[in-house]
Amino acid sequence: MKIALVTDTHFGARNDSQVFSEYFMQFYDDVFFPYLEKNDIKTVVHLGDIVDRRKYINFKTLENFRNNFVYRLGKMGVETHVILGNHDIYHKNNNNINAMHTLFTTLDGKYEPWIYSDPTVVNFDGLNILFIPWITPEKAEQTARMIKESNSQVAFGHLEVQGFLMAPGMQPASHGLSSSLFDKFDLVCSGHYHHKSDNGTVFYLGSTYEITWADYQDDRGFHIFDTDTRELTFIKNPHNMFYKIFYDDKDKQLEDVIPKNLSQYKNRMVKVVAVNKTNPYWFDIMLDHLYKSDPYDVSIVEDHSDYVVDDEEVAVDQAEDTLAILGKFIDTMETNVEKEELKSLFGELYNEAMTVND
Repeated sequence: MKIALVTDTHFGARNDSQVFSEYFMQFYDDVFFPYLEKNDIKTVVHLGDIVDRRKYINFKTLENFRNNFVYRLGKMGVETHVILGNHDIYHKNNNNINAMHTLFTTLDGKYEPWIYSDPTVVNFDGLNILFIPWITPEKAEQTARMIKESNSQVAFGHLEVQGFLMAPGMQPASHGLSSSLFDKFDLVCSGHYHHKSDNGTVFYLGSTYEITWADYQDDRGFHIFDTDTRELTFIKNPHNMFYKIFYDDKDKQLEDVIPKNLSQYKNRMVKVVAVNKTNPYWFDIMLDHLYKSDPYDVSIVEDHSDYVVDDEEVAVDQAEDTLAILGKFIDTMETNVEKEELKSLFGELYNEAMTVND
């Protein structure tokens, strides 16, 4: 039996941006649903953070989520299981009020799709899998007991485990559960950290698509889990939201500095990095071509003191993402605070600020 694993879809991300919503749907229309149909996949497990905001949902986002994800899976006859993530619950100390139960509880008290707010053992084709929702203080003792006593060899959850990266440029998490807690399992798949990584036992599957600049050139997609072989197969999302253009007109002709395939930037986030800008007029022509492709947002990184950047490394450094810049700044600080812990804290605050609008 093969199960599609998807996580951290964050419906409603970026303040319910319609442009981001349309970008998300490219993944579902071009990649996810066609793969399920072609390979006759009839079971999907979502590993948490299905929606973006903890406390409310935009009606337009809700309509898109219901019609183009939940109901579409239902019409295809796909059995859908949802493990609650931290973005899916209203309170931080318990998960009694959560988006999925609130949105999909029927009058007879049943849930559609299957929703897990408590640690639960679920059987798939003879294989017992322990589902572990986001661990709130109220559920901590119960979850610890279930992990300790479980005879399951596989676990799926929305976990915070030490030593893993939320995103490139961040420091490994210094808090959360010890990875040794899961040594008893053959395989643990988790949502929560958006960067795809593993230690041989715990596999962070990574988010489904790019949501912030921290996701630039970081693989996104979903996985297929085979209950017979217990193998994970990664299905990459080929669609990108974030692009960088490195402008360099040194010893070039005008046609050399005009980006090729401008159509790819339509409704996309673009960062233009002026590595060498010896001809301001050419630079303006390049920007004019870029804007005609109708990007969603364009930011420009250049040396404003001079139109010529002698040191290419300086220009590239200026194009680094916020997390990398913060990390370098912390390295230069004189402080008694542990710098790696400070980097981790800033990384978590940055990610929270970019994905939560409470």
